[in-house]
Amino acid sequence: MENSRRKFIKQSAIASAGVYLGTMGMSAKSYGRIIGANDRVRIGVVGFSDRFRSSLFPSFLNHYKELNFEIVAVSDLWKLRREEGKGFLEQKLGNKIQAFRNNDELYTMKDLNGVIISTADFQHALHTIEAVKAGCDAYVEKPFAETMEDNKAALKAVRATDRIVQIGSQRRSGLNYKAAEQFIKEGKFGNITMVELTWNVNQPGRWRRPELVAKCKEADTDWKRFLMNRPYEAWDPRKYLEYRLFWPYSSGMPGQWMSHQIDTVHWFTNLKHPRSVVANGGVYQWKDGRRNWDTTTAVFDYGPENDMNSGFQVTFNSRMHNGDERPSEVYYSNGGELNLITNKVSPKGGLTEKAAEVMGMKANLLPEVNLTEKVERVAASANTGADVLTSAHMRNWMECIRSRKQPNAPVEAGYYHSIANIMTTAASHTGAKATFDSKAQEVMANGKIFKI
Repeated sequence: MENSRRKFIKQSAIASAGVYLGTMGMSAKSYGRIIGANDRVRIGVVGFSDRFRSSLFPSFLNHYKELNFEIVAVSDLWKLRREEGKGFLEQKLGNKIQAFRNNDELYTMKDLNGVIISTADFQHALHTIEAVKAGCDAYVEKPFAETMEDNKAALKAVRATDRIVQIGSQRRSGLNYKAAEQFIKEGKFGNITMVELTWNVNQPGRWRRPELVAKCKEADTDWKRFLMNRPYEAWDPRKYLEYRLFWPYSSGMPGQWMSHQIDTVHWFTNLKHPRSVVANGGVYQWKDGRRNWDTTTAVFDYGPENDMNSGFQVTFNSRMHNGDERPSEVYYSNGGELNLITNKVSPKGGLTEKAAEVMGMKANLLPEVNLTEKVERVAASANTGADVLTSAHMRNWMECIRSRKQPNAPVEAGYYHSIANIMTTAASHTGAKATFDSKAQEVMANGKIFKI
């Protein structure tokens, strides 16, 4: 009787609110999808990937009981991964998991509230469109999009709904990054003059999956559905599983690594995209048939589009044959640096009194500021294997599903980091300086719109 009473009250509230909600641009149907404080939030997994298993799922585990969430389904085109996902999730969570061959089947499921998307790079934007059109909130791994066609379509689709979309740019949930943002935006840092971004690894097997490739058979998956809107190519298990090595399924380094770091530039400065990008590099070490470079240098010009006399330069360097995999983000001003390896602001490299005296100027030196104090306290808390940033980012999405507030990395964050990524791809593929036509929202190279 109590359940019937609650159902009657909820239905009555929806009915009486319908007219009022219409004046707010919100339908009675969408109001009916608002999740009550005591309702369990039902989540589906789109793509049972290594990223999901090793980081996103542990992050979900950190918070799901407290916030009353559950995972109820997994969708994966490959039979092996689909069955692995079902078994893994049932063993870890102790509840029944429905396994679906594709997303069309997944979205026939009743009472599915949201999805976690960790599929191939080029599919993220397209799978986001599917999710919001099915009425689901979404946590979407980066890069958000690898072409402007997909980028614009996904932004439009999300904005046409009231769905909560969190882009997997987890730096936006880090307390040290929030402290850096505040320090810069309050004017304490001074004008940014340059940003150096690096991400170097030395892993011969990075993005290579030879043992898994040997297990992957065309009969066990759906190659045509995997390709989505990409040009048709004959079945190739390497492109299915090692997609990060092959354009147009991934841009490689820009989409995987630079997208994280360039997002902080946009976030800290409120700039939406570079004014121009040039890039150079190649496949210098790993002659394994890959299309995407193993060594990349990209140089960005940032600043107001209507004021070419102000701005700053950003460099992104990445090599896949020598490095310790300690991503580096260092912001420079005339007064010193903000270093997101050490998480310190310091006067290092700033204008000293001796140097300033020659020009009749005053010294310009930043104070020593530690950005890590709060982060260390968070890291000391219990953790089931997820890194602190991803765990905080997942929690932020889960909380926003209930509050219906915008998350830390809304769809616009993904849209703008994708512009920078696509400009880098255009520059590297054409050898020309890539620019952005803000009116048409298109990436340009050699005077033409850049397309696949």
